[in-house]
Amino acid sequence: MKNLLLSAVFTSLLFTGTLRADDKPVINLWPKGLPAGAQPIPAERAKKLTAESNLARIRYVETPSITVFKAPAKIANGAAVVVCPGGGYNILAWDHEGLQLAEWFNTLGVTAVVLKYRVPRRRPEIHIEPLQDAQRAIRLVRLHAKEWSVDPNRVGVLGFSAGGHLTVMTGTQWKTSSYPPIDETDDLSCRPDFICPIYCAYLGPDYKDNKPELGPLVRITNDTPPTFSAVTADDTMRGAQAALLFVELKKNKVPAELHIYTNGGHGYGIRPSDKPVSTWHHRLAAWLKAQGILAPKS
Repeated sequence: MKNLLLSAVFTSLLFTGTLRADDKPVINLWPKGLPAGAQPIPAERAKKLTAESNLARIRYVETPSITVFKAPAKIANGAAVVVCPGGGYNILAWDHEGLQLAEWFNTLGVTAVVLKYRVPRRRPEIHIEPLQDAQRAIRLVRLHAKEWSVDPNRVGVLGFSAGGHLTVMTGTQWKTSSYPPIDETDDLSCRPDFICPIYCAYLGPDYKDNKPELGPLVRITNDTPPTFSAVTADDTMRGAQAALLFVELKKNKVPAELHIYTNGGHGYGIRPSDKPVSTWHHRLAAWLKAQGILAPKS
């Protein structure tokens, strides 16, 4: 209860503009260069997209990185989460689906790293390069586990919309690395210990959201990590797809929890409102606690 009250107070602070990430460590995912086969963006387009970027909407990323929000030492419990902002794989909603979530996770004693993955889309398989970045980010968290006081067996992924799809991909595609190993970091596992897709997009065939159907990329097995999902019923077919995902998790005996709210649309992050969906993150905190993920570090 204390953590939930703290998180409610902290959520109100997130919208005052007083909390910044300027002093947080930033780690380049690929210091030796992007993986082989990386698709470039034409220089003129890259220049235009860079000029149009701001804190709310990052339109171009060529140097993927993680921004590290270490949990305060007094309440740190050893859990960690990679946060994947959404934006249709074309932009990153950096502030309200990235930084704000990292700051909120810190109130729970969780270390958060916000993933700046490559956008905009490079190829028809729109998730491939972002998945490379996400898998590398998970491994880097485990590499720095001792330094950041993180339990390498409590590293999860949370993402919104396209970032939610990327989150599901990390939980279903981890057995096959999306890039060839480049250093000792890649000897570490990229399997998340839990995943949290929030108003997840692109779960249907060919990345479609308009049918109550899951695509072939969503391959659930009994090795899929425990999953928490939240979505609304009025968000195209995403609520129905989330329900189908839950059924597959249930079939494979994967611990899972799903919240489908009646309305609220898409893209709300953790913004306060009078709609019940604006409390989804408190349900997440309760689930993380029930799963033992917020247990004090040993």
